[in-house]
Amino acid sequence: MRLIESILADAAAITALRRDIHAHPELCFEEQRTADVIAQALADWGLPVHRGLGTTGVVGIVKNGSSDRAVGLRADIDALPMQEGNTFAHASRHPGKMHACGHDGHTAMLLAAAKHLARHRNFDGTVYLIFQPAEEGGGGAREMIKDGLFERFPMEAVFGAHNWPGMAVGQFALKAGPCYASSNEFRIVLKGKGAHGAMPHLGVDPVPAACAMVQGFQTIVSRNKRPIDTGVISVTMLHTGEATNVIPEVCELQGTVRTFTTEVLDLIEQRMREMAKATAAAYDCGCEFHFHRNYPPTINHEAETDFARRVLGEVVGPENVLDFEPTMGAEDFSYYLLEKPGCYFMIGNGDGAHREGGHGLGPCMLHNPSYDFNDDLIPLGATAWVRIAEAWLNSPR
Repeated sequence: MRLIESILADAAAITALRRDIHAHPELCFEEQRTADVIAQALADWGLPVHRGLGTTGVVGIVKNGSSDRAVGLRADIDALPMQEGNTFAHASRHPGKMHACGHDGHTAMLLAAAKHLARHRNFDGTVYLIFQPAEEGGGGAREMIKDGLFERFPMEAVFGAHNWPGMAVGQFALKAGPCYASSNEFRIVLKGKGAHGAMPHLGVDPVPAACAMVQGFQTIVSRNKRPIDTGVISVTMLHTGEATNVIPEVCELQGTVRTFTTEVLDLIEQRMREMAKATAAAYDCGCEFHFHRNYPPTINHEAETDFARRVLGEVVGPENVLDFEPTMGAEDFSYYLLEKPGCYFMIGNGDGAHREGGHGLGPCMLHNPSYDFNDDLIPLGATAWVRIAEAWLNSPR
C-alpha cells in the first residue's frame, strides 16, 4: 500500500478522535456534539466551516489555486438506536445509542484527509468535505440537498465510502450501476369483526386474510416481475389479537420492499395494493394500504466508478480493487447520485480481529452490538480520499 506519510504520522491522534466520537454516539439530526468536534478540528486546521445544512451537517472547504473546479467527499456522522455490547474503554456512554455501522470511522477518515489537504494543497480547485447527518433512516443527504448543498457548494462530482466487514484491510470494492437497493416500507391494516374464538361464524376474522396476503405477496416476486430483475418483499411485523379465545377485529402487517430500479418498485407497489385490496375483499375484510418510499437505489455512474477504480488501484494495487456484489441494503448517498455524477465504494474492515479486549461475543458485522470500526483503516481511507481529490482536480475536465 502506498500510504501518505503525514497521514500515518497523525494516525494516533485521529484514532483518539474516532474513539471519542464512538464513545459519544448521537442519533439522526441530534449530532450536535459530533458536529462541534468536526467543526472545531476543521477550524483548527485553518479551513472555512459551514454548519446547519440538514440540521446538523458540516461542510469544510479546502481551496487552492484559481481553478473553478470542485469535487465533494462525503462521510456520514450519525449512530444507531441500539445498545452496545462492548465494554472496552471507548464503548458508548449513552445507553441505547451506538456507532454500530462505522460512521465514526468514516468521519475520522475524512478528517484525516482534511488535515493533510489543509497542509499540502497539491491541486488546483476546491475540495468540499461533506459531513452528513442522519444516514440511518433520516435521509440526511436529501435534507442537505434541500438546504442548498449543491447550490452553495457547486461540485462536479461527489464520492462516498463505507467500511465493509469481512473484506480484508487493504482492499476496496466497487461497481458501476446499482450497488445498494431502494428502501421502502408498507403498512396494511385489515379490519374484521370481533367474536368469541369458539364461535368464529359470528365474526369476520382478519387473520386468515393476513396469512393469505403474506403468501400471495411472494408470487409478485416470482410471477409478476421478470426473473432477471431484482426485488424483495419481506413481511417483518404482524400484530393482532389480545386473548386466545377472541377473534380479533384488526390485524396489521408491516414490512419492507427493496429493488434496484424504480420500474420494478412501481410494479411491486401496484401489485401489492391490488392484491391487498382483493384478498381483504375475498375474506370480507376492510383494508387500509400504506406504502412509503424511503431511499432510492444507489446507482454509481460509470465514468466516475472507472476513475475511482483507477485511483484506488494506484493506492493498493489493481488486484486489491474488487468487484462489489450489490446488496439489498440501502444507503442515502443515492440522493447525491441523483443530482451529481459520482461513486460510492467499500473499504475492507477486516474480520473483527482488530477489536480490543472487552468486545462482545458476536461477530464484527454492521448493525451488530459487538461491532467496532477498525482503526487501521484510517490512514488508508484518508490516503484514498486525498488521492481521489488530487486526481480529480488535476485531471482534464
